[in-house]
Amino acid sequence: MSGFVGRRSELATLNRHLSWVRDGRGDQRGRALLLRGRRRVGKSRLVDLFCERARVPYVVHQATRGEDAQRERARFLEEIRRSSLPDTTLLAGVTTVAEWDTALRQLAAVLPDDTPSVVVLDELPWMIEGDAVLEGTLQTVWDRVLSRKPVLLVLIGSDLAMMEQLSAYGRPFHQRGAEMVLSPLSPAEVMTMTGLPAAEAFDAHLITGGLPLICQEWHEGESRADFLARELDDPTSPLLVSGERMLAAEFPTALQARHVLSVIGSGERAFGTIAAKAGAADKPLPPGSLNPALRTLADKRLVAVDTPLSTRPGDRDRRYRVADPYLRFWLAFLERGIAEIERGRGRIVAEAVERGWTSWRGRAIEPVVRESLARLLPDDMWPQVREVGGWWPRTNNPEVDLVGADRSPAREVGFVGSVKWQEHGPFDRRALATLTRDALSVPGADEDTPLVAVSRSGFTVEDGLTATYGPERLMEAWSSTT
Repeated sequence: MSGFVGRRSELATLNRHLSWVRDGRGDQRGRALLLRGRRRVGKSRLVDLFCERARVPYVVHQATRGEDAQRERARFLEEIRRSSLPDTTLLAGVTTVAEWDTALRQLAAVLPDDTPSVVVLDELPWMIEGDAVLEGTLQTVWDRVLSRKPVLLVLIGSDLAMMEQLSAYGRPFHQRGAEMVLSPLSPAEVMTMTGLPAAEAFDAHLITGGLPLICQEWHEGESRADFLARELDDPTSPLLVSGERMLAAEFPTALQARHVLSVIGSGERAFGTIAAKAGAADKPLPPGSLNPALRTLADKRLVAVDTPLSTRPGDRDRRYRVADPYLRFWLAFLERGIAEIERGRGRIVAEAVERGWTSWRGRAIEPVVRESLARLLPDDMWPQVREVGGWWPRTNNPEVDLVGADRSPAREVGFVGSVKWQEHGPFDRRALATLTRDALSVPGADEDTPLVAVSRSGFTVEDGLTATYGPERLMEAWSSTT
């Protein structure tokens, strides 16, 4: 099960929901489960594997984006006829129906009454795009018919915001389904798949984003340079094509937001510099165009919005970054190299990655370090720390990599820290002097505020540091997810 390292807990969760149906624990015999996750994260494969192993009748319907609703229903009925559900002969001759209400009731008619079954609607948001009435229809048929059968109804979607809204207050399916999120593989799971030590596994996570399809291409113990040389020699490699497919699904038509995403992916983080780079010639993109684009990207969970953490509110000094590590890497290095790779010149792209790797990685690792520390804390040393972020003024000078605080904005700053993530450069006295100086700029910090350091390559100085963290210690934050 190489592509499903770390998915045992997710499979166990699906099995628990099926057991709930099998044991008849609720006032309804059926249970609905809303499963969401980023594109290419393995939702469909996980559910397929679950269905294959469940040893109960099941049907899986995979929606097609942009499909005419009539043809979608016809394919849905065909999937039922070809499934392992009993009594599918009831649908003999029924090739099309005029409404989803009829199609779903036809499904209910062939579901068994005396044994559990599984029904999967994959990419439900696309089905709703094709017929907006489906959302309400699904609720009605669920309440009146489907939930009275011992069925586990799994509704899958990659549009994270839409899947969250489906169960929101005021929507038809509110409180009618359990929710499950399938996350990318964690750094620890990537380490298991690649067989790499902690420091190199973090590198692999930055490149693959924890997407199983890409991770399983990484040969055990293979170096980053060897992996990239091999993958970029193949125009059809998952490393290359996953980015194109993800963004084609998110942006089926040309949108301003897609261009803004590329600008952020190239390294621009502040509103003003994004506007300047996204505009035409010497004319910045006006706020009236940029703000909606940024909202769209944030709603799609493609862009994360960071604010400086201190005792002073920092909403006015927002910084933007590509939220998904794989897309961050793809946009920075691969998007503009596709033509070269297709000409058989992947070596040129691999060399470009190597030239820019150290600088790009130094910033890309920071959110991973912050999340790792947030998972490790609070602990005995930092019992009050609930938030881990960074700090910067409007001028971006100085930038402080790590701030630990009780909340955001902080009432109390617990520590200030620095990240030095270099191949052969340990955290040294010069780095400590810079941290000591810059820490005093953070609102809420003073000369008595504890200092911490994170280093990929060790430490040559520890006096003056309250705590130090290396790759192995950070990796422990993710060990519970394996």
